[in-house]
Amino acid sequence: MQDIIWNILSIANVVLCALFFICYAYQVFFLFVSYIKKSKKFPDAPPHKLAILIAARNEEKVIGNLLTTLREQDYPAEFFDVFVTADNCTDATANVARSFGATVYERFNTNEIGKGYVLDLMLKNIWRERGEDAYDAFVVFDADNQVAPNYLTEINKTFAAGYDVVSSYRNTTNYGDGWRAAGVGMYFLRDARLLNNARMIFGTNTFIAGTGFLFSSKVAKDQGGWPYHTLTEDFEFTVNNAFRGVKTGYCGTARFYDWQSTDLRQSWRQKLRWTKGGFQVMAKYGRKLFCGFFSRKAFSCLDMTVCIFAAFAVSLLAILVNVASYIAYVGVGGNPLYVLAQAGLMIAAAYSALLFFSVPMTISEWKYLRGSAFKKILYCFTFPLYIFTFIPVSFVALFSRNVQWKPINHGDASNLGEKKKEGKKE
Repeated sequence: MQDIIWNILSIANVVLCALFFICYAYQVFFLFVSYIKKSKKFPDAPPHKLAILIAARNEEKVIGNLLTTLREQDYPAEFFDVFVTADNCTDATANVARSFGATVYERFNTNEIGKGYVLDLMLKNIWRERGEDAYDAFVVFDADNQVAPNYLTEINKTFAAGYDVVSSYRNTTNYGDGWRAAGVGMYFLRDARLLNNARMIFGTNTFIAGTGFLFSSKVAKDQGGWPYHTLTEDFEFTVNNAFRGVKTGYCGTARFYDWQSTDLRQSWRQKLRWTKGGFQVMAKYGRKLFCGFFSRKAFSCLDMTVCIFAAFAVSLLAILVNVASYIAYVGVGGNPLYVLAQAGLMIAAAYSALLFFSVPMTISEWKYLRGSAFKKILYCFTFPLYIFTFIPVSFVALFSRNVQWKPINHGDASNLGEKKKEGKKE
């Protein structure tokens, strides 16, 4: 009986490892492509009229930093306007935004909670007050972001080249503040610098990660505003772009930075929302994504499924298989150390695979990472541990019914002087 259970466990783990390989082998290929092939670059373009959309909830500590970096853009001031929605705020966010000359809307609605509702309200207000053709495109930022001085100039080039949705380079202002902040920073940096860059090179759909992206007025009008209200409206937007044939791109020379929490409770809530939101998107679009595997959008559908859902699903399955096997094997008198050793090998393999991404990212983006040399090296090795924390979160997300978006309490997200140096033309 011991031999039978052991063989079942061994075969199951081989199958799970194969699934991981099938899901992520293309990302390894993307890594090499991003460093070997030149990123797409576009010539200077005439400025388009842009509306900057900022959703803010109790962000008085940080929104001034973002508005300062927007004020210092090398993009013609007459070609962009800044709109801020102070969403259910109990602080001075609205007043701070007005002091910088932004058009501010105040929203008080505790029934419809989430960034999707805020973006939809902003679009409807702008269309009502200024007309549907007042702007060529909209650029979305979170209130804790900071942007390089040439951000709008650079992203406008990609937009002018015919891309209706454009994501950009994302890094972290407080990368050196702790392994949690660095983990989130590396996660988004990997998505932008490696994955979206390679997607752009190959002409497939790029992913939108919540902030630092542009979408055209045509896209906004075609979708009737912003109709995405899951916990991860950015995932939903990304999936819809693929199904609707929207041309999406990535602009690596448009750089922005955001602040990440180092607090355990806030980090847990953030990951819980992302994971639950991923489950929501898969429940809503999973069938269409699966059918898309057999269409001309096959790769994009596979890519989206892997990034939104597959990692959580395979990780949960691996844990369930190993726990069940451990109980059964020990129950018939087997040595528990054998099962623990095999589980340890799987963990070591997963750790090494994640390290395969964080090491080259740390090396290539060294000058853009905020922190001491020691911390940059240390957080390179703690990145896999940060990803592992999604495993218990995934279990909770499966059974949690009352997951909601909640604001993050920010620390000091200054450091503007260093951003100015990075805005030079490349």
